Amino acid sequence: MRDRPRTLAELLLRAGERSDVGLRVLDRRGAPTWLPWTLVLERARCAAAWLRELGVRPGDRIALVYPTRPEFLDAFFGVLLAGAVPVPLYPPVRFGRLDEYHQRTARMLAAVDARLVLADAWVRAVIGDLIARVRPALGCHGLTRLPARGADPVEVDAGELALVQFSSGTTRDPKPVALTHNAVVAQAVLLNNYWPDDEGMRHSGVSWLPLYHDMGLIGCVCAALERPGTLTMIPPEVFVARPAVWLQTISRFRATVSPAPNFAYSLCTQRIRDEEMDGVDLSSWRVALCGAETVVADVMRAFRDRFARWGFRPEALTPVYGLSEAALAVTFTEPGRGFSSRRFDRRALAGGIAREADSGREIVSLGRPVPGFELRIEDDYGNMACEGNVGRVLCRGPSLMQGYLGHPEATAGTMRGGWLDTGDAGFLLRGELFLTGRRKDILLIRGSNHSPEEVEAAAQAVEGVRAGCVVAVSWLPESADGERLLVLAEARRHIGAARFGAIARACREAIVSATGLVPERVVVLPAGTLPRTSSGKLRRQDALLRFLTGDLTQPRMARLRLAAALARSACAYWRTFWRRRAVTP
Repeated sequence: MRDRPRTLAELLLRAGERSDVGLRVLDRRGAPTWLPWTLVLERARCAAAWLRELGVRPGDRIALVYPTRPEFLDAFFGVLLAGAVPVPLYPPVRFGRLDEYHQRTARMLAAVDARLVLADAWVRAVIGDLIARVRPALGCHGLTRLPARGADPVEVDAGELALVQFSSGTTRDPKPVALTHNAVVAQAVLLNNYWPDDEGMRHSGVSWLPLYHDMGLIGCVCAALERPGTLTMIPPEVFVARPAVWLQTISRFRATVSPAPNFAYSLCTQRIRDEEMDGVDLSSWRVALCGAETVVADVMRAFRDRFARWGFRPEALTPVYGLSEAALAVTFTEPGRGFSSRRFDRRALAGGIAREADSGREIVSLGRPVPGFELRIEDDYGNMACEGNVGRVLCRGPSLMQGYLGHPEATAGTMRGGWLDTGDAGFLLRGELFLTGRRKDILLIRGSNHSPEEVEAAAQAVEGVRAGCVVAVSWLPESADGERLLVLAEARRHIGAARFGAIARACREAIVSATGLVPERVVVLPAGTLPRTSSGKLRRQDALLRFLTGDLTQPRMARLRLAAALARSACAYWRTFWRRRAVTP
């Protein structure tokens, strides 16, 4: 092995010498499974040996469909040691949309030409019909019977493919992002350089982020591997059901670093009760990263103020910017600075100029480029924009993707001369990045561009609206003389339909007051209605399409589809259970 590891397998071999640090996986009840790096390596060697016996070859793409469990780690690192390429996919979590899940997952498996699907028993039962349709060459298996003797790792070059992860597909179908070992290792190194050990303190992390998402896998697992350090993982569904578990776990294990999207901070502020914080001490939390979606200043302030009583440090809040195509981080706020924001004139922003104004739109700074990265703002003609001018955001750095696997045209449209077109709109001010929105999601109202995030933030502040569950889109109704503003908002759980009208009126008033825009329609929907990407982001254009076709506003049909899907899933599970029982001596 080289003095300095250059591949993920080499990082694992180095980390495997340490038994004092490793990965800790909590189950639904909070009971931990401790996996020191020595054990992670040992299990990965055994998984690699089994994969070779099965017929896996170096370079094969292997789909992983696991919840947050120790088995995911066996599969991920075992595939790497076998010289193959892991492709983490999200497991089925919403039974009401199994048909959609099967369709999207089938497209993903075809896009990467997956030769094998690895999944746990429950997932295999649910996706049986999908596997029968796609027919991967080596089928669908679980890592249930590993050999006692492990295999030596297959040597691969640092420039070879290490990982394929799917972009979130916020505005379009997700594409397979091809990342080399060089890219993933470079990203892990720059993340760990951001929070160096100091004052005799050893950093440790807590994450509830899904392992099929770059922020959870690369930002947390791969960063802990590169250090090597300790990471505690919480199943995402546990956090969503009981947000207090996140903060309790940070306190319990004295974690110093933990990331989350904006909606998670809002969810904690709204849902955590004071009694759930008894005995919690957040003073160890030095870096509270916030990224993956728009960072809202009001959410940051509310979280900071609410949890100060339990030792939360205001300077810990750290807005960041990144994307799958860059393997994760592109800009970070300076350590210990906390979040900062500025207000900009709305009319000037609509015209492409960032002009500060006391009563304007508030935008949070996402910091400066991380070491090795550069930013460039371009106008619509490809010219570099001056500071303060709004344009398309491009970046380049050491962890950019190799391209979209099997999509040369999409790759050529996104990567030009070593620069990655992020698809975001924003501007630079004093070297710091401010985003104004996604270019394809920009609201075009009466000839002016407006940010959907600002409209959505206004509606989310209304009592009864579910945190992080508002979509603002513009569309052209029949016979209209211009595009109109449509707002779709989910009500909080346990709020009956009788209150939807009042919530819609309150949202309309809040939007007009905050933005000056008058929605053509505000539609309040039951919780869980709006479509999301695999990483949990709302899909605005998909939501619009479903609204126009009536799919979002037919709750009775949705309930019937849910009941049918649950019945199919239960039947599949019990068929598998009784088959195994019949053949078990």
